Amino acid sequence: MNPDMNVVEESRQIPVADVVLEADVAVPAQARGVVLFAHGSGSSRHSPRNRHVAGVLREAGLATVLVDLLTPAEEQRDAWTAELRFAIGMLAARVAALADWVSAFSLTEGLGIGVFGASTGAAAALVAAAERPGIVQAVVSRGGRPDLAGEYLHLVRQPTLLIVGGNDPAVIDLNRRALRELPGEGRLEIVPDASHLFEEPGTLEQVSSLARDWFLLHLRPVAHVVGS
Repeated sequence: MNPDMNVVEESRQIPVADVVLEADVAVPAQARGVVLFAHGSGSSRHSPRNRHVAGVLREAGLATVLVDLLTPAEEQRDAWTAELRFAIGMLAARVAALADWVSAFSLTEGLGIGVFGASTGAAAALVAAAERPGIVQAVVSRGGRPDLAGEYLHLVRQPTLLIVGGNDPAVIDLNRRALRELPGEGRLEIVPDASHLFEEPGTLEQVSSLARDWFLLHLRPVAHVVGS
């Protein structure tokens, strides 16, 4: 049976601060958690790599939320200037607000929330995790720039998995340094023969499996307190 037959899919417009962001939400029956995707430089919710990972997560029973972190007008501006993709503070604030939304959304309320960040989106994911310690339960970074999270790295106590391609030496070094700064549980996985975008055969499958196993291990239902 196709696992997607039991997946509820919705496109949503999510108000965040003073903008409205486009999102694709997919929730399997009896979901075991939910993963919010923070895409990287010059990308969007249509990223084929993130969508591949999201498909593997859904097959494992995890809901996924893929969001455009920039509005269409901002994307056009960024295509010319490349300035917004490195606006980590702004992107992190949006990821944190999106995590708030996911925690209250009817289809995902009560599910443990993880964040999957790619490239510069990984820095935004880590800052959001530091700012939402009671909401975000785990983080996975793919080819990420955790160094761009700066001093927030010292505040990330959630289990964090850093995945880097073996043929991406500069990013490997940045991730090794970031790993030493994380106060919580952290792990660095280097995928052999993979470049920064994991375009080599089989490498993205390894990323997907590592992310799936990490989130399944660390995401737990959220206990609700009734009354006051």
